[in-house]
Amino acid sequence: MTWLELIYPALKPWLFRLDAETAHSLTVKMMVISHKLGLLRSVGVSAAPVSCMGLTFPNRLGLAAGMDKSASAVDAWAALGLGHVEVGTLTPRPQPGNAKPRLFRLPEHKALINRMGFNNPGIISAVKRLEKRRSEAIVGVNIGKNFDTPNESAVNDYAFCLKAAYRTADYITVNISSPNTKGLRDLQAEDAVRHLLTTLKTQQALLQAEYGKRVPLLVKIAPDLNDLQIESLARVINEINLDGVIATNTTIDREVVAGHPLANEAGGLSGAPVRDKSTLILQAFRRLLKPSIPLVGVGGILDGRDASDKIQHGAELVQIYTGLVFRGPALIRESLAELSMK
Repeated sequence: MTWLELIYPALKPWLFRLDAETAHSLTVKMMVISHKLGLLRSVGVSAAPVSCMGLTFPNRLGLAAGMDKSASAVDAWAALGLGHVEVGTLTPRPQPGNAKPRLFRLPEHKALINRMGFNNPGIISAVKRLEKRRSEAIVGVNIGKNFDTPNESAVNDYAFCLKAAYRTADYITVNISSPNTKGLRDLQAEDAVRHLLTTLKTQQALLQAEYGKRVPLLVKIAPDLNDLQIESLARVINEINLDGVIATNTTIDREVVAGHPLANEAGGLSGAPVRDKSTLILQAFRRLLKPSIPLVGVGGILDGRDASDKIQHGAELVQIYTGLVFRGPALIRESLAELSMK
């Protein structure tokens, strides 16, 4: 059991008195310092490595994008026992994101609402940090477009990020599903997504020849897709043989939290309220995609059973985010213990 796991229950009430974004920043800084002092250790749960997308993951559990936007704490996250860490979303140019406050807790629902807006230091700065990492965890780089890049030029931003991250990343995720960058989800439309992903797959092949290694390319999708959107997306993904799909991002649906004082805050809702929607999308894509295209399940994992449920419904790997805010590092131990039985 790690030092942070021991003290998080005592720290949580104090952290929850702070603004959510301030609390998050302090927690990450505390993790980094603790790791440098040797206070973070493996959770002690044995987990078999998993082969997926041509990579060997130490275990099935990973960190979802959004928790480490600047790639500043990869080694610390890995020390907590996570088998992979996805950083970002990263854009070609640094950007501050949306105005604060932009992150809100809904403790009654074990949920968060965020409208961060891809705040990040830029892909070049983040890659320089990643080049210094020491952990053996698989590192994914989640990429997006700058807020002021029009959709018709978005492919250029993604291509720039793909090239910048390729040498350092273990895999790269194309984020077209955040609700917090205006118009971004329009890129999930069939013609738009076909053009974007086909272009990036072509660039992937060129970069593979240049660097002598293959870096898998994934796409992260929204939980708010209708049946026709699901079918069209799956059709494109099958056509171009994309390497994987992450299901899902946050939701704009507020039905589950209707009546809460913060329910009308703009942004993506994550945590327990998105669990069922996310799993339904996961199931749908598992039915429609080729068996060779793996899925990563994320959304509403608050305990080990939630993690196991994603595997049961078709995921090869799972990722956590909001659950860490409410459960702390204990969620990692519990999830790994449950997943080790799969």
